[in-house]
Amino acid sequence: MSALWITLALLAAGFAGWPVTALVFRLARTIDDRSDSRTAGGASPDNPAADSTVDGEITRPAPVPAVPAEGSAGGAGPVPATPDASTRILRGGAIIGVLERLAVCLAILTGQPVAIAYVVAIKGLGRFAELKETPVAAERFIIGTLTSLLWAAGVAALAKVLFLG
Repeated sequence: MSALWITLALLAAGFAGWPVTALVFRLARTIDDRSDSRTAGGASPDNPAADSTVDGEITRPAPVPAVPAEGSAGGAGPVPATPDASTRILRGGAIIGVLERLAVCLAILTGQPVAIAYVVAIKGLGRFAELKETPVAAERFIIGTLTSLLWAAGVAALAKVLFLG
């Protein structure tokens, strides 16, 4: 019977955490939008446009490759090409989030909370370059990580107290 509760806790922590995290992202975006509309001048907090909860895709420009100028044999120097598409930042975040919640829940259920530090360290090191380069990505990373950790820890603690005693 314990295996059933552990499996259900892992599924709830891993997969039901996504809507919770998405809701927190929308809430954070709404708060930011309301704050921006107040400081932008004249927009009232009751304005429906200030209550945008749509979380658009965050993008950054793709790297611009250097293309040699026509007719030059390298004398005029490279001319930057125009970027064709933008690259999405924090790619794979949904998959990483599910794996993170599974690992945190499993760490708590097995009595190894130190493993949570490993999960956070690996995740932070893997994203360090993107986070350092883009402040918006860093904010999303912190919000998503904290939400995922709290959700997984809450589900694991609840399962441990109620069902695994």
